[in-house]
Amino acid sequence: MSHLVSPSLLAADFGNLAKDVNVINESLADWIHCDIMDGVFVPNISFGFPVIEQVKKIARKPLDVHLMIIDPDRYLSRFHDAGADILTVQYEACNHLNRTAAEIRRLGMKAGVAVNPHTTVALLKNILPYIDMVLIMTVNPGFGGQSFIKESYNKISELRKMIDDGKYDVFIEVDGGIDTGNARKLIETGVDVLVAGNSIFSSKDPADTIKKLKNLT
Repeated sequence: MSHLVSPSLLAADFGNLAKDVNVINESLADWIHCDIMDGVFVPNISFGFPVIEQVKKIARKPLDVHLMIIDPDRYLSRFHDAGADILTVQYEACNHLNRTAAEIRRLGMKAGVAVNPHTTVALLKNILPYIDMVLIMTVNPGFGGQSFIKESYNKISELRKMIDDGKYDVFIEVDGGIDTGNARKLIETGVDVLVAGNSIFSSKDPADTIKKLKNLT
């Protein structure tokens, strides 16, 4: 399988969001990444249900929704109803992760689990049979435009071995400081899905940048 690209709307122009969603629609991107921040789990607030619902109306790609919020179980069905196709929760925010993942799948979404930079992927060993994706945060979550944490390569390698050894059907996604400079090494290390925001939407030609992120091999 060739790798996937999921442009992050966090870096899009919220004054003309439909334009940027349509750029993604017309590009080689595979998913549309939506970061939900509550100002509690992370030190920032992004957007919620009304924005997701409007994006869903015009999106022609699956919505890849990442919940950086406390107590995400309260809102799983609402994000499904708003249009999420893939729903990722933070490992650090879930008291009963198996139950949360099972409910996400029961609702008809793909289930993802994200880990912050300080969280070891070894903690995910027992949840891998029950999820569809692991999102490795390669910056400390909360703000766009941060620099990639290079120690993330070791985490990706460790997780890749866990998934391959267990023969699990689980994607590895990365988010944070992803650009055309490090994308190839990330794919070679074992990543399946690249999330990129600032490097795409701050470029002169976002569609061309997406194309470069897709055509690495």
